[in-house]
Amino acid sequence: MTESTDTDDTESRIMDSHINFINKRIITAIENLQKLNSNNDVLNRITDAARLIVYAIKSGNKLMICGNGGSAADAQHVAGEFVCRFYKDREPLPAIALTTDTSVLTSISNDYSYDDVFNRQVKALGKSGDVLFGISTSGSSGNVLEAFRVAKTLGIKTILLTGQIEKEIAKISDLTIHTPSTDTPRIQEMHLLIEHIICEIVEKELFKN
Repeated sequence: MTESTDTDDTESRIMDSHINFINKRIITAIENLQKLNSNNDVLNRITDAARLIVYAIKSGNKLMICGNGGSAADAQHVAGEFVCRFYKDREPLPAIALTTDTSVLTSISNDYSYDDVFNRQVKALGKSGDVLFGISTSGSSGNVLEAFRVAKTLGIKTILLTGQIEKEIAKISDLTIHTPSTDTPRIQEMHLLIEHIICEIVEKELFKN
């Protein structure tokens, strides 16, 4: 057997192991989505979340979105779908990601604390009738929790998108959508699907014609 053949065999075995790993991850994702799809309570909560947002926008109010890390990226993603478009060529919808202004985020973190980066923006920008959409895979992000507390005092409805385990934020959220996993990447995969579904329902309801 030549050295080249040995190398080829080794690379082939490595690639086979990667394919098996990929298959397992895809199967896990499918199983999670099946659990999500079979949970009528979660499906109803997704519908209710879209309904809250539709009502707020119809009433002349707005959607604010916040989260950390990958959830911060999701917040910006959702805001982009509302302000730009999802499927329909239509008027822009009022949505703000509280994760994008680096001067605001860093000044609040520096002068106060990182737990205050969203609640001060909610105080500055929010009003009664708005909706605050918090995304937290752990369900215990300190800055999302503080933003929800402030929202309560201002008459702002709150929606939490999180993982399987009930944590602090869910206790004060007006509406909580749990996803059936405790694994952060798997939770995030389901979050993106739910966010897209909410965007689509809101767009369809507001622009039926």
